Amino acid sequence: MSDVARPVPLPEEPLADRHKLGWGLAALVVAGNMIGSGLYLLPVSLAPTGASSLIGWLVAAAGAATLALVFGALGRLQPDADGLAGFAERGLGRFAGFNVSLAFWAACLVGNVAVAVAATGYLGFFWPVLRDPVAATFCNLAIIWTATIAYIFGTRTASWLAAAALVIGLVPIAIAVVAGARAFDPDLFAASWSPSGAPLFETVPASLAIIFWAYLGVESAAALSRRVRNPGRDVGRASVAGVGLATVVYVAATVSVFGVIPLAEIEASSSPYADLAQRVFGGSIAGLVAVCAIVKTIGTVGGWVMMGGETARAAARHGYLPAGFGAGDRTPVANPLLGAAIMSVVTVLSGQPTLGGQFGLLVGVTSVLTLVVYAMCSVSLFRLAKRPRTRVTAGAGLVFAAAAIAFAAPGYVLPSAGFFTLMVVAWLAVVRRSARPVDPGPGDA
Repeated sequence: MSDVARPVPLPEEPLADRHKLGWGLAALVVAGNMIGSGLYLLPVSLAPTGASSLIGWLVAAAGAATLALVFGALGRLQPDADGLAGFAERGLGRFAGFNVSLAFWAACLVGNVAVAVAATGYLGFFWPVLRDPVAATFCNLAIIWTATIAYIFGTRTASWLAAAALVIGLVPIAIAVVAGARAFDPDLFAASWSPSGAPLFETVPASLAIIFWAYLGVESAAALSRRVRNPGRDVGRASVAGVGLATVVYVAATVSVFGVIPLAEIEASSSPYADLAQRVFGGSIAGLVAVCAIVKTIGTVGGWVMMGGETARAAARHGYLPAGFGAGDRTPVANPLLGAAIMSVVTVLSGQPTLGGQFGLLVGVTSVLTLVVYAMCSVSLFRLAKRPRTRVTAGAGLVFAAAAIAFAAPGYVLPSAGFFTLMVVAWLAVVRRSARPVDPGPGDA
């Protein structure tokens, strides 16, 4: 593997204020980290909820803003912690660190399969045969293994693949919003409001686990604290504003789809934004939307293959996974190969009659796993914090994460519950023997 042990970094000099981010620019960074390929197939997964999923977007936005504040506080309180597992371990001990580390790794793998499914959906715009479950499965596997090979050649290759796709991926959303503004039909939107006729207090909460997929990554706000001009004040502002900006994009895109395309066609679609562009602008623009979506989703797969590999390497360094997953800063070839093998199994086992059904299942399970991680980090913040206001923030983050899990469909919760049961058995049988004391370190938040 073309991955050489990294040199020990020299101590960083403090940045001058003129080189630091104001809260507005920091908010754009937070929004950019969230807005991505996760949105491309969500209208299909949200079709059973209909246009009333708009309420779910607003509820999820409030929860995401709260969680962004949780991770901002953790970043200020424990700046030297090793990511999410480090945050959990500092406040709750190694058992929590072990579960968070492995759950986040699993979320990376399962979520990455969902992104590959989204890529296959838009490839199906050009090659309809890919809407067949068997052909789609082979295409998903090809995307996963191509991205894995790129990662094996080096993290820089995977990073460039993800970076090059970032700006391109926003084009379909922008075109969809413009198309929706031109062709929005209020009567069609109203007819799609609640397809089942069930009351909103039943349908909207059930959609939160799927919707929250688009907000995964709110923890990135914690990484901004050292680069923000006044972190004690502006990290919170930037986090909330970034979530707000992402929400405007999400809501505009969702309203556009439900206000232009009949609900029955959304449910059967594998490329809703391309279909929207085709209705309003014609086939040439629709093709551009599909190409941009394909580039973005494949780039995202590459980035998350790297994220999964690095998460497993960090877990091995902490003793949570066998040493074969990594030693120090080195990531053995066996690490991404095993990750790709696990993703391949998930791809086959999660196969559904439609790509939208498979995407919804994978997104739901990923969101529940990640929400459990966020809940544990909120509890850790509550234990580490000394200020009452910070504890209130931690409590609010825990309440939202727990409520979103409780309202999720059993098909999303049960696989996650099985995963954590397996983790408890693994801890008691193997990992606990290597437990070491945890030094929470000084801090005040």
